[in-house]
Amino acid sequence: MLRALTNARRLARPWKALRARSCASHGPAGPPEIQVRALAGADHRIAEILMNRPSACNALGNVLVNQLLEALAQLREDQQVRVLLFRSGVKGVFCAGADLKEREQMSEAEVGIFVQRLRGLMNEIAAFPAPTIAAMDGFALGGGLELALACDLRVAASSAVMGLIETTRGLLPGAGGTQRLPRCIGVALAKELIFTGRRLNGAQAQALGLVNHTVSQNEDGNAAYHRARELAQEILPQAPIAVRLGKVAIDRGMEVDIASGMAIEGICYAQNIPTQDRLEGMAAFREKRPPRFVGK
Repeated sequence: MLRALTNARRLARPWKALRARSCASHGPAGPPEIQVRALAGADHRIAEILMNRPSACNALGNVLVNQLLEALAQLREDQQVRVLLFRSGVKGVFCAGADLKEREQMSEAEVGIFVQRLRGLMNEIAAFPAPTIAAMDGFALGGGLELALACDLRVAASSAVMGLIETTRGLLPGAGGTQRLPRCIGVALAKELIFTGRRLNGAQAQALGLVNHTVSQNEDGNAAYHRARELAQEILPQAPIAVRLGKVAIDRGMEVDIASGMAIEGICYAQNIPTQDRLEGMAAFREKRPPRFVGK
């Protein structure tokens, strides 16, 4: 816990711009299946990971998982990143889940290792220091929904289809779904959705509290992405250290009793007291002007 609190304030080394940069090179790791970039102009502190494996509907195979882990390891060291978006470059799909065709070729031991690595990916997304948003413009099934659940916020097109459908394939959710879904929508509803393997559209998911926002899909098939960007733009002007510490306080506090959670909040609050941004916020309030937070 203390390590997470420290990381929320750590000033990392500068990292060069990510625009139009593919995360992994061709070679043993396979061709790039994601793109990582920082947005331009005033939104340059918003980073996005675009999953682009059209041949398999962004199914989570070894290459895609490895590249996502590599991208997260680099992005988490860049304090310029204040919000991270996950989106798809494949129209009509967010992520179709685990690559079952690839898994079919694995031995039982290899399956166990891969699922453990997949679970580790979701934990890395959940532990990312800045807020994360999943833009779900299409199918998000099985591991695809688990990836979205690992994000802090979720935006879905009304036409998107999502569900933890593993029981319809003789499986159960193995990358955090049995833990994050009940924490998101409650135990009884999570059991119902997992036991039945039911699929939900965006509007149904919002009604259950599974997604934060639902939007009507547009002709380009990226309405959820645009709404996710708007949400990121709302977060962007806020004090970044306070936002990161707030995330730590909520995430860690949800794992313990309320008394322990209050203690965690106190630790986070204490870490924010000596920041320049706290003083800037008070000065801006006193001077009746917008604050200019710098992340220090």
